[in-house]
Parts: sequence; C-alpha cells; structure tokens
Amino acid sequence: MGYVYYNPNPANKFVGDCTIRALSKLLNDSWLNIYDDLYLQGRAMFDMENSNAVWGEYLKANGYVPEVIKNTCPNCYTIRQFAIDHPVGSFLLATGTHVVAVIDGDYYDTGDSGNEVPIYYWRKER
Repeated sequence: MGYVYYNPNPANKFVGDCTIRALSKLLNDSWLNIYDDLYLQGRAMFDMENSNAVWGEYLKANGYVPEVIKNTCPNCYTIRQFAIDHPVGSFLLATGTHVVAVIDGDYYDTGDSGNEVPIYYWRKER
C-alpha cells in the first residue's frame, strides 16, 4: 500500500493535468475521455474544465460526495496518512493546488505526493 506511479497522459506530460489524471484513475476511464467530458461540463457551466466547480459537478454526476478533512492538525495529516486510514474505497483528494486519486489504500500520481496535505476529498456515495 502507498504510492503508485500513474500517468495516463497520451503525451506523457507531467504538469497541468492532475485533475484529469486523477479522475482517469478514479473512474477507470481514458485520459482523453475524461478531458472531453470535463470540457463539455465546463462549457455547460461557462467555466474552465479544470476549475473545482466543474470537476466537482462531474464527480457529483458520477456518484461522489464531498467531505471536509477535520482541521485537528492542519499540517500533519498527509495524503499518505489518508491512504493508510482508508484501505478500502475510492477517493479523490484535493490539496488546494493538486488532485490525487486514492483507491484501496494506494495513491496514484506522477510523483510521490504523499507528504502533501489534503484539504477535502470526494468519496463514492453508498
């Protein structure tokens, strides 16, 4: 359990598309399909496809609900610890500047973002 390298970007790029990469893993879909879906969602909302509001609506439509992480230790609860604490389930974590998929205790990214501090997350509604 822990960090797993994941980069579905067809051009093998590493920056600017973390939301698309995370959603690709979370929803088990291709980078291109997620990109197209977010573009259409953004267009319908007159907003950019990588804005929190746009991918938030997209997650809601796919059965996810947002949760706030309690602020008991604002700088010490990391993505790594979240993954350890959540060995079952699918989650999308947001740090404010980055987005990461956590599935069954593993976090998927192009680099080990385990020390980053998440602010909130999305979980699959039961």
